[in-house]
Amino acid sequence: MSAGLNSERDVNPSQPTTEKTLADFDPVKKPKRNKFAFACAILASVASILLGYDIGVMSGAKDYIQIDLKLSDVEVGLLVGTLNWYSLVGSAAAGVTSDWIGRRYTIVVAGAIFFAGALLMGFSTNYAFLMVARFVAGIGVGFALMIAPVYTTEVSPASTRGFLTSFPEVFINVGILLGYVSNYAFSKLPTNLGWRIMLGVGAIPSVFLALVVIGMPESPRWLVMQGRLGDARKVLDKTSDTKEESQQRLSEIKEAAGIPQDCNDDVVRVQKKCHGEGVWKELFIHPTRPVRHILLCGIGIHFFQQVSGIDAVVLYSTNIFEKAGITSSNDKLLATVAVGFTKTVFILVATFLLDRIGRRPLLLSSVGGMVLSLATLGFGLTIIDHSNEKLPWAIALSIAMVLAFVAFFSIGMGPIAWVYSSEIFPLRLRAQGTGMGVAMNRVTSGVISTTFIMLYKAISIGGAFFLFAGFATVAWVFFFTCFPETRGRTLEDMEVLFGNFISWRSALKDGKKEEEVHGGNDG
Repeated sequence: MSAGLNSERDVNPSQPTTEKTLADFDPVKKPKRNKFAFACAILASVASILLGYDIGVMSGAKDYIQIDLKLSDVEVGLLVGTLNWYSLVGSAAAGVTSDWIGRRYTIVVAGAIFFAGALLMGFSTNYAFLMVARFVAGIGVGFALMIAPVYTTEVSPASTRGFLTSFPEVFINVGILLGYVSNYAFSKLPTNLGWRIMLGVGAIPSVFLALVVIGMPESPRWLVMQGRLGDARKVLDKTSDTKEESQQRLSEIKEAAGIPQDCNDDVVRVQKKCHGEGVWKELFIHPTRPVRHILLCGIGIHFFQQVSGIDAVVLYSTNIFEKAGITSSNDKLLATVAVGFTKTVFILVATFLLDRIGRRPLLLSSVGGMVLSLATLGFGLTIIDHSNEKLPWAIALSIAMVLAFVAFFSIGMGPIAWVYSSEIFPLRLRAQGTGMGVAMNRVTSGVISTTFIMLYKAISIGGAFFLFAGFATVAWVFFFTCFPETRGRTLEDMEVLFGNFISWRSALKDGKKEEEVHGGNDG
């Protein structure tokens, strides 16, 4: 045996022999997270605090507003829910604005508009004034909702895109928690002053947002679309894990933008249509099969995220806890803080799982848990509603299921809706496609949050949550059949995955076989 080995070495004496050490058998170390991309994602995601704070603070402030301004349940529903309708204007405008002035300055616009809206809400003297202020704040929220995930997606390397793109949802939850804390902190003030301070304090994150933009680079994809290859190259070098990845990302973006690969000047002329021209036609009038599949997934995930009732739980948590048997205002506000804390903790857990186990397994597990918790919550509230005496076990079960529902939502459905929809659209359609997803999100949320009080009075509080459980069940089937896994794919590679709808698995297998055949032939 040893002689045979020696003879082999004698045959090729020019090849050096290397002795392996224990270090050679260590697992390959993963590259460290790109700190610059991490910082950019955090700064951009601060914009999402605006929506989160408004959702959280209105959960408690609406009760004091109703008492102070003597509003009916319908007026309260409109006050709470119409911000989502107003945000549609902001989302639609943000898609065009971000293509025109860039992703970075669109974030500044979002902060400035919400700042004005928060101040107007704080100084509102009557219901009409307050509704106008909600309109202004809603436009700012729409801008922030659309631009934060787009910017974060475009600066993130493929290895950590799921982790970084989940940051907007993390900051929405941080904002919700801050809103709940604000409710509790100012609840002891006189009624006519407390709710105004709760809403006015929302201007503070807007000021911070305008300041942090100074330290952010522009999106490399937007820079390429403007022909600024030199600036894009600098940003990509800072936000990529390796120099090779930076070059590959630039090459893929140039291809998507229609720039020849041999064109390497710092500034080039890009032949393009007017901003937004032809995009809507490609999305809705003459979409290709992959674009149709992408649009279905991008809009569908936002529809099901909201129709499962998350905003009803977050916005009307005090009403739900009251129906569950908690009568003290102080205890109800503390219970809402527990909801906000649970959401924030589990969304943080989700950020570390997105790029490790993938979008699809996490999404299906999350929605399955939501179905179970919603059905059990409906059961507990129905028992309480039909009982003439206090049932501690049913009260405890209902509270536990509210917390379980927001936990299951936050660990999958919450962040993945934003991650998935912002990464699957091709570059030429990304701003408008993501804007359509946000529009669907806000329309559905507006319907749910505006009508929830009327809904549970019509079919009972338990019946409302059985309905949400039914929607979540349909969502699980939809995701299982139509959603391919996108983990580790480059943004410019997404169209390969889509176009076969429910038969995407077989198409993916055929693609892999072709790659293996070509790879074997090349070998």
